[in-house]
Amino acid sequence: MNTPIIVVVNPLSDRHLAAIANVAPDAEVRVVRTDEVVANIGDADILVTWGTYDITPLLPAAKNLKWIHSLSAGIECLLPAEIIHSDAILTNSTGIHSIPVSEHVLSLMLAFSRGLPEMLRNQVKKEWARPVVLDELHEKTVGIVGLGNIGREIAKKCKSMGMRVLAVKPTLTTELFIDHLYTTSQLDEVLPQCDYVIAATPLIQETKNLFDAGRFALMKETAVFINIARGGLVVEQDLIDALASGKLRGAGLDVFATEPLPDDHPFWQMDKVILSPHVAGISPLYLDRAIKLFADNLSRYLDGREMLNMVDKERGY
Repeated sequence: MNTPIIVVVNPLSDRHLAAIANVAPDAEVRVVRTDEVVANIGDADILVTWGTYDITPLLPAAKNLKWIHSLSAGIECLLPAEIIHSDAILTNSTGIHSIPVSEHVLSLMLAFSRGLPEMLRNQVKKEWARPVVLDELHEKTVGIVGLGNIGREIAKKCKSMGMRVLAVKPTLTTELFIDHLYTTSQLDEVLPQCDYVIAATPLIQETKNLFDAGRFALMKETAVFINIARGGLVVEQDLIDALASGKLRGAGLDVFATEPLPDDHPFWQMDKVILSPHVAGISPLYLDRAIKLFADNLSRYLDGREMLNMVDKERGY
């Protein structure tokens, strides 16, 4: 294979460049800003960018592109029709987020269980008052909707807390840390059992608006809904109504239909909501893990071996 030309749309440190050079010492690596991509993509073999970067404008110039790698798990903007119907390989960074995201989920569950939102509000008001609810995660039931790398790490941590763990995925497989596994078609059987429901499934056509008024109505009034996947999984107005009417105890939300969350969005004012600005996967180790994965895949690509995290372009994940 000829010496590859790699365009990376993200700053890289010397150690990141060294990790790439270690497996492809002759590769030409061009680290560019978004406004420099078109000028550099014409003879490039490989594009490394984020799944939220719209690649459509650069495609007329990308005559030699053979592989696109997403530094994120999501690939929403990397699948225009031209790429779907091309021979270009698409890979993502699924798996590197599992530790920080699972810790974020655990922190949200503990926060609701131990009344932290209420105590923090009382602290601001200098009010000495015990929360209405102080509970335990031990022996509570968690339902994880989506059992990829992140879902499995969430299950592992929940099991370590003594929780009963249910999970939902398209097909039945043998899994560790899961007390009972259900298929996607059985989701409505799972929701009424859960004290915590975790949305951890990809956003595809089949999962868009998966959590709507009907699904929230199936959950316990004492249940907490947590979304660390994609905002499009949820009909937000239905979630707002469920929280406001007392049909749900609370929601921990890291992703939203519109980001940044608009200033006038009701979630900002709801005591039952803990929101974070799409940061569940952020870690000081994130880019180290992402480049390590890319370098590993680059070695496989150059050697003609099976690559990791290949995306089915037709299915979108």
